[in-house]
Amino acid sequence: MRDYGFSPAQQDEIWRRWREGQSFSLIGQALGAPMQSARRFLYQSGGVRLTPQTRSERHLSGNEREEISRGIAAGESARQLAKRLGRSPSTVSREIARNGGRDRYRAAPADAAAYERGRRPKQAELAQQHALRALVEAKLALCWSPEQIAGWLRRQFPGDADMQISHEAIHLSLYDPRRRQAIDRSLTQRLRSGRPMRRPKLARRPTGRGIIRGMVPITARPTEVKDRKIPGHWEGDLVMGTRPSAVATLVERTSRHTAIVALPDGIKAEQVTPHLTRSLLGIPPQLRRTLTWGRGREIAEHQAITAETGMPIYLCKPRSPWQRNTNENTNRLLRQSWPRAQTSARSARLTWTPSHTSSTIGPARPMAIALRQRSTLTS
Repeated sequence: MRDYGFSPAQQDEIWRRWREGQSFSLIGQALGAPMQSARRFLYQSGGVRLTPQTRSERHLSGNEREEISRGIAAGESARQLAKRLGRSPSTVSREIARNGGRDRYRAAPADAAAYERGRRPKQAELAQQHALRALVEAKLALCWSPEQIAGWLRRQFPGDADMQISHEAIHLSLYDPRRRQAIDRSLTQRLRSGRPMRRPKLARRPTGRGIIRGMVPITARPTEVKDRKIPGHWEGDLVMGTRPSAVATLVERTSRHTAIVALPDGIKAEQVTPHLTRSLLGIPPQLRRTLTWGRGREIAEHQAITAETGMPIYLCKPRSPWQRNTNENTNRLLRQSWPRAQTSARSARLTWTPSHTSSTIGPARPMAIALRQRSTLTS
């Protein structure tokens, strides 16, 4: 790996800040280096830190193997050697057996063999199982997630261990540079995120920008929203294109009906509010119960939208997109079939995508009837 001019201490600092969720810009500022240098340093490893191989204290050391070799030459039993070394007799017995037995045991070759066995990562499973690799690559090309692929393989090949793989192993095969020969890495573009490198699990730190006044938290939302039995509860967010182009999506929780709202003027609150208000007013009044939105600054004028539409707006907790999970999943599916460059006001005006899951056909029927009373949801 290239160090891009960073000392070992600076590299440790980069990884610490990356795990905390800091941006490339903040990392570069903290180290007094260009943002691009920090990004390139992290990109070459796919966002996965390559930890150096170390020997655990639980394992036999080279000195202990020398004692075993001398003890064998002196005629000591495995139990006697174990007592002298403070080890389990089975540990010493296995060590002797796996390295040629009492007649052929030598400390140096045994230590070298142990080091080689402990090297990580070992050859990736997808590099060894060609049939499994072909299936995984085919499903990734169809925009299946690693979780979906792992679950499908368990159902399709329930008794075949050679055709099983965990979703984490698929992720590592895509991102870890030591495993890149195991799978076509360009398939990262087919994942939901489409990212070429792995993001830390911790969310990014808030910057303090964009305070939303008078917001109503999601904890104040009516309990009837959660069970999805009553139609009229919506979730929404923006889907970004090439800045500043974007569209807003509105998804009804019960039926999964989706409306795409054009935002031809931009993504600031004063630019989003008129178009979002017009779209919400296109919904029959009995289906304008609640709207759940993220903490984006585009919804800063939520009080004006509520006053105009009579539709209360509840905001999710910071960095908690799963609290509007129906909309978040819809946006990711939309992004897969709708490249970023096409996310524009012009294409949004032409798009109206009603959809529902098989489990919500019943609740979707009254929703569809009500919507047919209005011509369209989009602006």
